[in-house]
Order: sequence, then C-alpha cells, then structure tokens
Amino acid sequence: MTPTFPLSAIQGQPQLVQALLLAATEPALGGVLIQGPRGTAKSTAARALADVLAPAPFVTLPLGASLEHVVGSLDLSKALAGGEVAFAPGMLAKAHGGVLYVDEINLLPDAIVDVLLDVAASGVNHVERDGISHRHAARFVLIGTMNPEEGVLRPQLLDRLGLCVQLANAQDPQLRSAIVKARLRYELDPAGFLQAHAAEQARLAERLSQARARCADALALPWSDAVHDAVARQCIAAHVDGLRADLVMLRAARALAAWEGSAAITPDHVARVAPLVLLHRAAQGLQEQREPQGQGREQPDHATPTAPQVAPVSPSSHDGAKDAGPGSAGAAAAAPEPGGDGLEQPPAGWGQPRHMAAAPVSAREADALALVALEALAAKKARAPGQPR
Repeated sequence: MTPTFPLSAIQGQPQLVQALLLAATEPALGGVLIQGPRGTAKSTAARALADVLAPAPFVTLPLGASLEHVVGSLDLSKALAGGEVAFAPGMLAKAHGGVLYVDEINLLPDAIVDVLLDVAASGVNHVERDGISHRHAARFVLIGTMNPEEGVLRPQLLDRLGLCVQLANAQDPQLRSAIVKARLRYELDPAGFLQAHAAEQARLAERLSQARARCADALALPWSDAVHDAVARQCIAAHVDGLRADLVMLRAARALAAWEGSAAITPDHVARVAPLVLLHRAAQGLQEQREPQGQGREQPDHATPTAPQVAPVSPSSHDGAKDAGPGSAGAAAAAPEPGGDGLEQPPAGWGQPRHMAAAPVSAREADALALVALEALAAKKARAPGQPR
C-alpha cells in the first residue's frame, strides 16, 4: 500500500492547510468545504490530515451511499440468525476520531448532507429507525469538496459548514515546478520522501496534539469583549444571516490561538480566520443585494418602469441640435424628410458606428433574440416594394 503524501510537503495551498488544521483542532467548527478545480490537492490534503491525526481512520463517503449505510441500521445477520435486535455501525461510526471525506458533496441528497452536518457539529449520531434506538460518539473532521458549476448546496446547508476555502490553479512558474518536482520525488521513492519529511511531520503532529488539548480545556483561552466586538463587526460588514457565523468565527479564532500557542485570543486572530468563515456566507448576502428590486419584493406605488438604455449618438448629430427647444429648427432637422422618391430618409448619422450598451445574456436568451431578429428581417423583406405579398 502506497504511503500517504505528507501534509508538511504540500506547497502552494497555505489557506487549505490552515483550514484543515483549525478544523482538526476544534471539531465543533463543523468541517471544511473546499471549492476549486481538479488537481489542486483537495483529496491529498484530506488524506494527509488523517495521517497527522494517526492513528485515525480516513473514510470516503461515495455519492451512491444510502442513508442506512451512512448512519447505521439494524444488523440483519443477527436478526435473521437468532432474532437479536442489534445495531450495525455505519460510516459515521467508522470515521470516529478521524476524517470523513466527501467528494462532490453538492451532489449528495440533502437528507444525507443534513445528517452529516448535524453529527459533525454535535459529535453524536442518534439513530431511531428499523426498530432500534442507538446513540454513539462520532467525532470526526468533515471535509467536503464541490464544483459550483455542477450544482450548489442549499443556503441552509451551506451555512452550517464551518470553514470554506476557494482554491485556484498555481500561476507562478517556479511554484508549479516545485509542486511537480515534489510529486515526482514522492512517486519515485515514497519511503525516502516520507523519511525526508519525517521530522517536520512529527513536529506538526505534536503541535496539533497540544492545540487540541488546549481547545478541549474549557477554562483556557476565554473570549474577551474586544474579540466579541471584532467578530460582530466582521459579520455585520459581510451581511450574513443569523448568528452562526459569529459562533464559528469565535471558535475558529480560539483554535488559531491554540494552534499558535498564544496566551489569549486577539482581534488579529479574528481578522485572520474571517475569510475562511465568511467566504461561503458573505456570498449569500451579496447575491441578495444584487437581485433586482422587482424580484421578491414590492415596489412603491410611485415607482415607474426604468427606461431602456439608449445608445449614444455620435457627436456630429448633436452639434446643431443640443441647444434647440421644442418646435425649433434644430428639432425639425432631426425629423425624417421626404426624399425625391417619396420615401422617408433616415435620420442624420444613420449607419455610423455607435457604442452600444452591452449586457451579459445566457445562451438561451441569445438564441431567442436571434430568432426574433430573423423574423423581423423576413417581415421587412415581405413589405418591401416589388416583393410578392
């Protein structure tokens, strides 16, 4: 079996490593959501975290798993053999004390995601089904990945994930080369690569163990009024809904202080964990602010429809008419004049290039607009002189 790539050897993703260590330091944070493209060390970092927590299990939850496989159910073998009602542990029980990894968590059924988040936050799995009632401890670090282009989680579920990291591809040539070289050395000689990072891995594991012990001490690292005020200001500025973000940010700041061995939690700790806490929560508030006023809310009675934007006319067409009032010669010059053939002439400046207001449209809207334009062109040709009607 190939050994796990060491967490201390991961390069180019410092925010991801920090979020995983904070979630491992304080399991009550509720897990980490990782968004990003393929090949950005998402699964590698998750497995590496379990290795630092060793001996700790690493459980991967497949997309096709049923609710019974996740939470546990009646042990059918014992029930059929002797009529004994016994509990068969699920994946949550197997992940106790380690890492539960869910790839493409946004594609899981909402019922399973809801259970995962409940257990990750409480640390207890309570099963009431199939004639059994069972409770067991389930303390694990929930790590979920997702690609927003393939679907998103409901806001209610998204808000319950503690931390969020947005990964990006490495754009620095030297960094990309260093990452590739490290991966090649690991694949060519896994044992030698692990031996080269053994000392750093041991220091990382010892530091994490001490941080977890400090967080488990309820009397250590209390929150001061200055820390509470800093958290409140961050959440208000991000326009988050509810108070869950405040609680998560306080726990994350405490975990960071414990990880760094600080004597107390400071507003600086709050400022450094705020991006991890607010990334997936602030986006909800900003999206609501970007929604048009006509959607989801009533406009006042005196509100009038917004006039469509008009493309600016070239300066030459305004020179003679910009000071003209109603009924003036300048206004009359803008009206169509009959030509020698009895047809109306186009206005001045017609056919000259103009700057058109651009607005993003979807592919479906673009197809609809093109179809309307073709139908209008066909109708115009049908009304042209000399054409059969």
